[in-house]
Amino acid sequence: ARTAALIPSVPSTLEGPFEHCLTKRNGNVLEITINRPEVHNCLTPQSNYELERIFDLFEKDRGLWVAILTGAGDKAFSAGNDLKYTASGKPSWVPEKGFGGLTARKGRIKPVIAAVNGFAYGGGLEIALSCDVIVADSSAKFALPEVKSGLVASASGVFRLPQVLPRSIAREMILTGRTMEAEEAAHYGLAAHVTEAGGALSKAREVAEQICAVSPSAVAGSLDMMNKGADVVDPVDATAQSTEAMIGVIASQDMRIGLQAFVTKQKPRWRNQ
Repeated sequence: ARTAALIPSVPSTLEGPFEHCLTKRNGNVLEITINRPEVHNCLTPQSNYELERIFDLFEKDRGLWVAILTGAGDKAFSAGNDLKYTASGKPSWVPEKGFGGLTARKGRIKPVIAAVNGFAYGGGLEIALSCDVIVADSSAKFALPEVKSGLVASASGVFRLPQVLPRSIAREMILTGRTMEAEEAAHYGLAAHVTEAGGALSKAREVAEQICAVSPSAVAGSLDMMNKGADVVDPVDATAQSTEAMIGVIASQDMRIGLQAFVTKQKPRWRNQ
């Protein structure tokens, strides 16, 4: 109850205005910018709640199929938790759906792309790891430096990073707090693409356009199945646990549109139904 009383009032539509974030619709794509460049896009409880609300609204909007998350300026995607705010003694907490409104969000079936411009440290990397695709520019740097401040990357970083990187590399990063450069991130598959400096957002838009070109219902079903089967070792068992998602795809209008387009050799016009 005490925490609920501290929750800030945030806009109820994606048009905002938001204090710590910028939002922009581009067709079926929502671009979200963490707008705190003066503190390397660090997040306070208030900015976390803004992001949680934005992603809630994104998920409910049937006209939006993909989101791109980036940071303002050219220095940082996000340096994570605002430690100066935390050290100030002000009330500090994280919303129900996690740091950045993403790290503890379950059941998400719309893809989110992280356009990493500059460094993604601590909670910033944890947010990026919670996205589906990471696009980085050549200036990007990745780290979970929490141990250097007596902290732990507890917003899922200690769990998600070992799922992406080889075990020994992930553990080294977590236990030493060392930084990984963009090229190494691409080598190990942490970043799907690396662009020239300043090019992450442009490339993320290309990836979003590619996703929007295919069936949004099939994309949602694919994400649902991957999420539900993530902890199941046997692919057959994972498939069995994803029956509901597969039925949803088969019953969708988009599947009929896609098959008809294939037969008639026409471009499909998806309806996300």
